[in-house]
Amino acid sequence: MPVDILVGTQWGDEGKGKLIDVLTRDVDMVVRFQGGNNAGHTVEIGKDRYVLHLVPSGIFRPGVKCVIGNGVVVDPIGLMEEMKAIAEKGFNPEQVELSNRAQLIFEYHKRADALNEAGAGSKKIGTTKRGIGPSYADKMHRCGIRAIDLTHLDRLEPQFRTEAAKYNKLFSESGIAPLDVDAEWARVKEAAEYLAPRVCDTVYSVNAMIKAGKNVLCEGAQGALLDIDHGTYPFVTSSNTVTGGACTGAGIAPQHIRDSWGVIKAYTTRVGEGPFPTELFDEFGEKLRQVGREFGATTGRPRRCGWFDAIAAHYACMVDGINKLAVTKLDVLDDLEQIAICVGYEIDGKVTREFPAAVAELEKIKPVYEWLPGWKCSTAEARKWEELPENARNYLNRMAELVESTVAIVSVGPRRDQTFTV
Repeated sequence: MPVDILVGTQWGDEGKGKLIDVLTRDVDMVVRFQGGNNAGHTVEIGKDRYVLHLVPSGIFRPGVKCVIGNGVVVDPIGLMEEMKAIAEKGFNPEQVELSNRAQLIFEYHKRADALNEAGAGSKKIGTTKRGIGPSYADKMHRCGIRAIDLTHLDRLEPQFRTEAAKYNKLFSESGIAPLDVDAEWARVKEAAEYLAPRVCDTVYSVNAMIKAGKNVLCEGAQGALLDIDHGTYPFVTSSNTVTGGACTGAGIAPQHIRDSWGVIKAYTTRVGEGPFPTELFDEFGEKLRQVGREFGATTGRPRRCGWFDAIAAHYACMVDGINKLAVTKLDVLDDLEQIAICVGYEIDGKVTREFPAAVAELEKIKPVYEWLPGWKCSTAEARKWEELPENARNYLNRMAELVESTVAIVSVGPRRDQTFTV
């Protein structure tokens, strides 16, 4: 069977973990292909709520292989703790495979991340300070340490000590306390010994599944508008979050790809710094935040909220080749009399329907809104398209029309049973 890819089509936090959990009913393997533990995927099963940061959401389905691909940057201590927590809750960490080509994150990366943010002033990105950017930078500088080295402590230790010494020199010059290398090595060694049995060449295991006709789902983190190339640079993450990143980040040839699923909120949110054309600063923005429980799964930070931005979403769906939309949090809009959709950007008196590359232009945007009537009733109990209020269906159809895709899944609440296919 071909490969399906599921990605976020906004600034992340669209509810990808929940949708991946739903789609894994029919898959044999889930592959995470980029990002690190700066992402947080939340899944609610019955009365239980789980938050994952590195382990693919397929872990909640017995027998589903969960691959952390070569494009991911992995905090080995964080991954060990996450896998132990999964085991304590009755799930099987032996379902997880870690690519031997994945780059590793260490404590010195986290400190460097925090140092960079502290010195950025008004230009800070708003990172999670999890060391993602510095780890990807080391990868590009060809001095990073990879997961394969977790299986060879005799190689890992001198590499770790050499890199830690380089970062300690930077820390000393910046006037902050250096890393206790001996203490940190002890933590890394423990994680290496725990993770080593799960390290393998996942390019081979992923492609073996494809060749055997199994169903493979690639799981993205963050969202298209945070992509290092296509997002609101420099207020972006450090990896390719779009569907094309699955080819490089998992070792999959493009001819195997069938469907590109785009997860999209019925409104728009953003965490961290950077332009956000439809952001609301009034009671409607606060209402979306409170009703939608818009607080980061990784950091707990309140998310910035705004109306659905069809211009940004159209750009994301175009770059991602989205042919199936999964719309989440429709229920958050249930009580609104009217709902706005941004259908154009006014910049210096001219209206465009293209998403600008320059932050300077994005910051000058005056959104052009189209207003649709709300439905003023609960959608939380809907389990099929026909059970949605007419105005809710009209709203979803207008979203799909504007981004040139098709609604395939609708979510009207956080639980598994509140998500249905169209």
